Amino acid sequence: MAESQTQNKAKLISETRRRFEAEYVTDKPDKYDPRDIKRLQQDDNWVESYLLCRRDVVDETLKMLDESFQWRKEMAVNDLTEYSIPRWLLEIGGIYLHGYDKEGNKLLWIRVKYHVKDHKTILDKKKLVAFWLERYAKRENGKPITVMFDLSETGINSIDMDFVRFIINCFKIYYPKYLSKIVIFDMPWIMNAAFRIVKSWLGPEAVSLLKFTSKNEVQDYVSVEYLPPHMGGTDPFKYSYPPLVDDDFQTPLCENGPIASEDEASSKEDIESDGKDTLETISNEEQTSLLKKVNLSEPTSKAEENEKVDSKIKAFKKPLSVFKGPLLHISPAEELYFGSAESGEKKTLIVLTNVTKNVVAFKVRTTAPEKYRVKPSNSNCDPGASVDIVVSPHGGLTVSAQDRFLIMAAEMEQSSGTGPAELTQFWKEVPRNKVMEHRLRCHIVENNKPNTLTLKDGAFNVSDKTSEDMCLQLNRLLESNRKLEDQVQRCIWFQQLLLSLTVLLLAFVVSLSYLLYS
Repeated sequence: MAESQTQNKAKLISETRRRFEAEYVTDKPDKYDPRDIKRLQQDDNWVESYLLCRRDVVDETLKMLDESFQWRKEMAVNDLTEYSIPRWLLEIGGIYLHGYDKEGNKLLWIRVKYHVKDHKTILDKKKLVAFWLERYAKRENGKPITVMFDLSETGINSIDMDFVRFIINCFKIYYPKYLSKIVIFDMPWIMNAAFRIVKSWLGPEAVSLLKFTSKNEVQDYVSVEYLPPHMGGTDPFKYSYPPLVDDDFQTPLCENGPIASEDEASSKEDIESDGKDTLETISNEEQTSLLKKVNLSEPTSKAEENEKVDSKIKAFKKPLSVFKGPLLHISPAEELYFGSAESGEKKTLIVLTNVTKNVVAFKVRTTAPEKYRVKPSNSNCDPGASVDIVVSPHGGLTVSAQDRFLIMAAEMEQSSGTGPAELTQFWKEVPRNKVMEHRLRCHIVENNKPNTLTLKDGAFNVSDKTSEDMCLQLNRLLESNRKLEDQVQRCIWFQQLLLSLTVLLLAFVVSLSYLLYS
């Protein structure tokens, strides 16, 4: 049955390619971008996405391909870069990719309050949407995306139905099968009529993808980890440009194996496992007892001898917290601390401890693969054992607080091999629901060093009192900031109320005038 379906799908893909070439490309070869034609002939998933959207009806699929490819050439989609977009559009942060929903789909944020209807800038705004979608599509071929329409603090001037229709068409025609859902947050009542029109554009099947939410409902679709504070979330992310916001997790540099001229350190930590997905805070006394001497790694093969890695003894503090997952305990729990360039602390550690009875495969991905060397980034951990992962900035590039690391882990069967080829095949076949994921943020420390797994050529000390004072000051600052945000929110709400009352009063005056003079 499955084999028959596969063969039928292959025939449809082949027929689509043949007919599109014969019926559309041959007569007008300049009608499309040659790169799109080439990709159509090579990328089965791309052709299949159009077929699925048109229910495997080849005639309809060809029409859709024609419209989509013409649009791609008109917009010069294959050549779009951040430098194709006006700088001011990137700086305001009206549209960007960041975070994931509860199903693991990427979030495309559209902050409607930053959009003002203007025919002079509409083309640039459409290019910005196309830029982000194409950037995502090239990295995550066929993986759905969730659109977050943030309508908080939005007024009448932000309503632009032409722009909304363009976004709808992007997912209906230009990027088929990429839309997971559209989450609409805090929609003002004055926009109800506008979104009735939007529903008609989507069609009956896609209407179910619209999710109207308030602060209470939005967490049904996106966890607080990726929601901003005004949505009831805890995400500390603040949009800024430059650099370009980019937290798509990719494979970092130097997967596996030693890195030339890089110091190695091995440390072991025995952590009792309770199988719970909790965060455990370790006291300073417990932390001291967990410290162990770090010994030089002895060569175990001729290949390792030839590497001639200069290993030195490192002294470092253990993390204050441990994330206890169902497969791995991960230290640190939330943040990787990197020292500033002046401090000279360029490396940090991630310690993984296998708490299962089977071998656990893991891999590390990052949003900035060109910045970091990670060793190892794709390996396995034996039952009850620990693995130290060294993370170090590369090529003098600066660590950013917007950088993220993703640790993925999955339990392997006892009969599975653990070589590079076996691991590659394992990650291709393992079901997504069997994969444990945990994300880590990056933090840059200027002077006072927290108790983390930061490595340095020699030991360092940190004042507990200084750390406590910093925490108190930070808490006071956050509290003041929260109060200020509440005051601003109340002012905005009051302004919106006045605007709504003004609209109602104008409507009443117009109606009264009509009655008096008719």
